[in-house]
Amino acid sequence: MSLRRTISCLLFPLTCWYAVGVRCRNMLFALGIKKQEVPHITTIGVGNLSTGGTGKTPHVEYLLRLLADRYPTALLSRGYKRQTKGFLLDDGSHDPRLLGDEPAMLAQKFPSVQVAVCEKRVEGVRRLMEQHRLEEGPDGNEVRISTAPQLIVLDDVFQHRYIKPTVNILLTEYSRPFSRDHILPYGDLREFRSARIRANIVIVTKSPAKLNPIERHNIVKELRLQNCQQVFFSYFDYLPLRALDGQEAAVDLRRVDHVLVVTGIAHPEPLVAELRQHTRVHHLAFADHHDFSPRDLSQIKAAYDALPGSNKIIVTTEKDAARLGSRLQGLPAYVQPIRVAFHKSPDMDFDQIVESAVKENISFLSKLSVWNR
Repeated sequence: MSLRRTISCLLFPLTCWYAVGVRCRNMLFALGIKKQEVPHITTIGVGNLSTGGTGKTPHVEYLLRLLADRYPTALLSRGYKRQTKGFLLDDGSHDPRLLGDEPAMLAQKFPSVQVAVCEKRVEGVRRLMEQHRLEEGPDGNEVRISTAPQLIVLDDVFQHRYIKPTVNILLTEYSRPFSRDHILPYGDLREFRSARIRANIVIVTKSPAKLNPIERHNIVKELRLQNCQQVFFSYFDYLPLRALDGQEAAVDLRRVDHVLVVTGIAHPEPLVAELRQHTRVHHLAFADHHDFSPRDLSQIKAAYDALPGSNKIIVTTEKDAARLGSRLQGLPAYVQPIRVAFHKSPDMDFDQIVESAVKENISFLSKLSVWNR
């Protein structure tokens, strides 16, 4: 029996108490004792049942690329491990200490998107809808102009039951689907598998670039979704390496002898496996959302120095680069960008379904506001 399984068995009594708490909380929402709010704005929720590692940030980025050029868009996140509290709107500094690593990275990538963090999503949505600026009018007086978005993407919101998204997207990992997992702490699920019924769309993430149709069919059957729920399979495209400042870097991994991979993400195995197809890889793993200290930086440098020869580099993730910042300067360090891609479905297209839902809801809300005047 593995160490993880032994610890899980020892913690089984705690699992029972945790399960009771989750069941009672969901029952309070079902009975209306705990209130769920449907905001008067189009929202897309992205979340999961597991504790992490399903690829939420790349999928949020995919949605922003798909929609932010068409509608005034905002991103609202909790801002995990940030050093601030309450509602905070990015001021253009993209500081991970203020926003958290993931929102800071996305704020830098999407300057036209309003990126905000708030533990209470209902309050965060309300504050975003109240955004405005003052400009000088033709008569010389200041005019209040609304800058409220038409669309808000809600990051990691599946368990935040106080808000009901227009489109609720649930992610689950190809190699670790929620159908094969158990509730915490015996397993990695935040709540019961039955919570899947709240999702409009389920995405099986990190699937192979070449997906076996039989395996696809088996996983869909295993997830036990309802007919009204749509399921898609996504995978990662690994783009050419970039410098820490985001500039293109002419690096051919096949010509590099050794790569030190530095990660602070939940499940780095796909990234490591991808790099190992091209060169020798040495992996230095830290915990998810790890806050790199001076001691960690010394460890990274020592691990790099210990690699043989001189033809060697350091590779890290975009999320980790947001926290490492310029502290790796002086070392040949690069970022491995990734991009989400979807396997084609015979009768459904992810982009079309999301675009149609957003367009229809924005149109409906626009007509509703006219009727209410």
